[in-house]
Amino acid sequence: MNLSPPVILTIAGSDSGGGAGIQADIKAISATGGYACSVITALTAQNTCGVEAVSAVEPGFVRAQLDAVLYDMPVRAVKIGMLANQAIIREVAAVLARSPHLPVILDPVMVATSGDPLLDKHAMTALIEALIPRATVLTPNLPEAARLTGQPVPTSIEQMHALVPALRRLGCPYVMLKGGHLHHVPESVDVWISRDTCQTLSARRVETANTHGTGCSLSAAIASYYAQGMTPIEAGRAAKHYLTDALAHSQQLKVGRGAGPVHHFYAYPVEASQPDVKEASVE
Repeated sequence: MNLSPPVILTIAGSDSGGGAGIQADIKAISATGGYACSVITALTAQNTCGVEAVSAVEPGFVRAQLDAVLYDMPVRAVKIGMLANQAIIREVAAVLARSPHLPVILDPVMVATSGDPLLDKHAMTALIEALIPRATVLTPNLPEAARLTGQPVPTSIEQMHALVPALRRLGCPYVMLKGGHLHHVPESVDVWISRDTCQTLSARRVETANTHGTGCSLSAAIASYYAQGMTPIEAGRAAKHYLTDALAHSQQLKVGRGAGPVHHFYAYPVEASQPDVKEASVE
């Protein structure tokens, strides 16, 4: 049987701990029915406890990866995560300009879950000018939205809604403002913003320390569902449902000493018993 799942390209940094970045994107895209290909923008030495070092990929090699994938693969949607610096942002924007109808889900990664900075301080202008207006869906968390708009970090749902006009002015047709940082709110509340409407997306709040890679996984799942034919808001709702369940099952994973990853493949349980493998004799 031949399978032809939709191809989703993720452009992001590598997480050596496997919980975020390219690794989380590939897991989320695969778990939600897509086929993931990738362009790596940076290498990170990190684990569940934090980021030890970051090495950005040479911008020309980022372009070479993009050219190779887009030449051969029938990419249906692009997810963008960590971009590291201004030069890489410009390269990615230049290549994507050749495919103006290709949907782009942009997660403006600036800081890791551990608090470590992941975006060069000189890259903000390039991100705002060159990539955000090109994106289809922008998925900032509250600190990222505050940096993008120059406003204080929201501390309530009302303050999230107050950011809507400034987020619209960034030029992206859809914004999913993630409210996961509002830990005092009993539900996980996001605000879905279009050019003329604003809707609240709510789900149960999962109390867990295993939140590593949540933003990466959400945006990758949106790209996957969008590539499968959902509308942007349908993809946003489906991705939020998927992430909620991945968080709810995260305690099943015993990985690392710090903030562990979500359980991307919770719907595909692994049997506890080992398969009966017969040893082959060697002559």
